[in-house]
Amino acid sequence: MANKIDLEGRKAVVTGGAQGIGRAIVERFLASGAAVAIWDFDIALAKRTADELRSKGQVVAIPVDVTKLAEIERARDETVRAFGRIDILVNNAGIAGPNVKTWDYKPEDWAQVMRVNLDSQFYCCRTIAPLMIAQNYGRIVNIASIAGKEGNPNAPAYSASKAGVIALTKSLGKELANYDIAVNCLTPAAARTAIFDQMTKEHIDYMLSKIPRARFVEVDEIAALAAFCASAECSFTTGAVFDISGGRATY
Repeated sequence: MANKIDLEGRKAVVTGGAQGIGRAIVERFLASGAAVAIWDFDIALAKRTADELRSKGQVVAIPVDVTKLAEIERARDETVRAFGRIDILVNNAGIAGPNVKTWDYKPEDWAQVMRVNLDSQFYCCRTIAPLMIAQNYGRIVNIASIAGKEGNPNAPAYSASKAGVIALTKSLGKELANYDIAVNCLTPAAARTAIFDQMTKEHIDYMLSKIPRARFVEVDEIAALAAFCASAECSFTTGAVFDISGGRATY
């Protein structure tokens, strides 16, 4: 049985919450008493996930392309109409991009990875932070990656985008430090989710070889750490990087 983390009465947004790490976070938040809005590009999958989880708590599915600011603003307004406020934002949506050398990386692929992995987190923070400031409470959890710390060969855009997420977290954490708003990010090692479908076997094997625990992280392990960072108990730490890389990084 997982430890109980108190999110009772909190209202949360999880981007990319229909599957993988995002779904695990949604499930953990519901078990902890939060209401959750799943923001996802694949609305059919998001609705199916919401239907499957509705017996566990209040959950809604909202279609949104997180690379478009106007859609994020619409999704924010729809979430506030449904829940009354937003207490928690988890920026989880992301893609891997191709596994090729930097000099062979297509500019259009680079731009797409940046839009989904980094620009979207900026847009969501920009859109929701003012609501949190007005209520003097909030928790923002940005999903980065061990690649953002160490850089993975043949994944320059992914690595750079996740390094950007880390820097965004540090900057925003300092900006919001005078409010009861914590902004932190997680840097997990790879988890065996649908994102693996975007990677070569060689790249997957490389990532596994770098993890001292000799296994991939479980999505439930990431969700547990996200739940703590989203809770009122995470009351002092902000702008921080919570490592969950199985010993690959120790800083």
